[in-house]
Amino acid sequence: MEKQAGSGAASGARPGERARVLVVDDDDRNLLAIRTVIEDLADVEVASSGEEALRHLLKGEFAVILLDVYMPGLDGYETAQLIRQRDQTKRIPIVFLSAVNKEKEHLIRGYSMGAVDYVFKPVEPIVLRSKVAVFVDLYTMTREIQRKAEQEQRLLDENLRANTERLRVEKELRLAEQRQAAIIKSLPIILYLEPESVSPRVPQFVGGNFAAVTGFPFEAVEEQPTLWTERLHPDDRERALKAIEDRQQTGVMAIEYRWLCADGQYKHFLDQAVLLRDSDGKPAQYAGTLLDVTDRKDLERELLHARKMDAIGKLTGGIAHDFNNLLAAVLGGIGLIERRLPLADDQKKILAMTRRAAEQGSELVGRLLAFARRQQLQPADVDIAKLSGSVTDLLAHTLGGLVQLEWRSQEEVWCAYADSTQLELALMNLIINARDAMPEGGTITVEARNDQARSDNRLGLPVGDYVVIAVKDDGSGIPAEILEQVTEPFFTTKGVGEGTGLGLSMVYGFARQSDGAIDITSRLGEGTVVEIWLPRAPKRPRRSAQPAERPESSSEPVRSLRVLLVDDHEAVRETTAGMLCDLGHEVESMADGAAMLRRLKEAPAGFDLVVTDYAMPLMSGVELLKEARRVRTDLPAIIISGYADSRSIVHGPKEAVILTKPFTLDQMRTAIAAVVPDALAPHDPVASPPLAGTGR
Repeated sequence: MEKQAGSGAASGARPGERARVLVVDDDDRNLLAIRTVIEDLADVEVASSGEEALRHLLKGEFAVILLDVYMPGLDGYETAQLIRQRDQTKRIPIVFLSAVNKEKEHLIRGYSMGAVDYVFKPVEPIVLRSKVAVFVDLYTMTREIQRKAEQEQRLLDENLRANTERLRVEKELRLAEQRQAAIIKSLPIILYLEPESVSPRVPQFVGGNFAAVTGFPFEAVEEQPTLWTERLHPDDRERALKAIEDRQQTGVMAIEYRWLCADGQYKHFLDQAVLLRDSDGKPAQYAGTLLDVTDRKDLERELLHARKMDAIGKLTGGIAHDFNNLLAAVLGGIGLIERRLPLADDQKKILAMTRRAAEQGSELVGRLLAFARRQQLQPADVDIAKLSGSVTDLLAHTLGGLVQLEWRSQEEVWCAYADSTQLELALMNLIINARDAMPEGGTITVEARNDQARSDNRLGLPVGDYVVIAVKDDGSGIPAEILEQVTEPFFTTKGVGEGTGLGLSMVYGFARQSDGAIDITSRLGEGTVVEIWLPRAPKRPRRSAQPAERPESSSEPVRSLRVLLVDDHEAVRETTAGMLCDLGHEVESMADGAAMLRRLKEAPAGFDLVVTDYAMPLMSGVELLKEARRVRTDLPAIIISGYADSRSIVHGPKEAVILTKPFTLDQMRTAIAAVVPDALAPHDPVASPPLAGTGR
């Protein structure tokens, strides 16, 4: 009967799930006896110590804990106290098992530690089963109540979800409509519905932010139906009206045009529409979009301008290279004539005039190279305060009495990192241009300031610190339609014979090659501002490239060098060979690198110096020297170049001097002395311009 009662007590549990009882006693015999008595009431788990009991409690819930009072290690009181301290186990009933200490004070201590009852040993099976059955039934009923509550809650939740599903869908639909409206309103786009045939053009419905796109409220169009037509750009009006007319035959329209907005600025619109028909197939109305594509058109224009400038730069660099070869031959030939032939005074005068014309051509080529960004720069720290003094001195007798030059600098302006000579030349060009824009006189202001380029700067500069030098005038200004052309080579607004059109192009090329930029703003009748943005000089010391030092004069006899000369341009090759011969050297000249390498392999120790052109077909001068150094590692070399990008030569062979065409006898002598120090000319070298740079 007892087992039947116990089984009935546990019948309310979920199918396949029984209550669990934890029995804790250090005596295995007691554990076995208790398990035997109550195992039909619940699943029994046993532990022989307080520590093991705590581990069991980490694995799940129990209906009741039968806990022996006296155990080694943690006793029953301490174990009960720890059980009551954990939130997960503090509500599990604890029944103490005790063989002694029936006194009141011990019982009170047990109850204070969390016990709900006592069972004294030896245990009476009936008493133990009765007590455990109560707690198992209580646990089972509690779980059943929880299960029914969960079922009821699930039903309530399902009913609530069913009742709210329609509301949710309706809410999402409203939110979607609101999002679509917000997106359309934030975009530079207008949605419209327009009658199939109406004149003048007035939409029936407009969606989107009409005022943000056009600057006008839609009511203004309704009040003034001719507004759209009147504000079309004059150059686009006929084409746009023709597209409106043609859409009646085609049923579609897609056209770009410029439209004058309320702020006085033209925007580029992409106007697209398609014809909608009614249920009978008759034309009803046009549904269309008006998209502001001004930013896209600006980007396209900037990209087109960049590509055009790059193409012009490549073309200009090639032209400069060919001119330099011609000028090198001309100047070299003039030098040979002057050194080798006795000339009368009038003949010397003619040669001097010819030389001067060729030198002016060389200066012109230098400006072309500056635009093409192929000049060889020697960047260093540039003090803006010292720069203003040197430029003012250079222009002292150039500006004239009607024009005043004024310098203004921000306090503690950083040093710029650029080629100081080219920067001076660029500022001189800008100041002279400003003077020419003010024929009646005025003030030219040169300002310097510190600035930063951020990630979204419109000049396309890398993020960082920059020094900005601005040249301002209050002259005639530059028309907006030609503002983008002023940096192109040979473009000039001056009359025939008054300018080459290379001033601003040289400044543009110099700034870009210096990792900077120029920015030009101008208004007709108000003047022009040209800003040069140059990188800030690094904070750590940075040495600039120094020209090769000229050797001191020597009166001691020197040996003649055996020189291998390579140049694919016959005239340059012959004049360079003549120049080397005049310096007292023996020369073998070749037209290509392959022939030179064959000759060098025949006699690796038979030559003291290689002089090679940089730009040659099949094999460049740099590649030639790399191959030559494999034959003889210590072979001195000079590279002569008509247009080569300095960045390409910097990665060439070491210990090679770069000599730019056209060059003089003194420059060749200095270059030879730089790579072969004991090959001084038998007479003192005269002062000569610095070399373009070295590959050291």
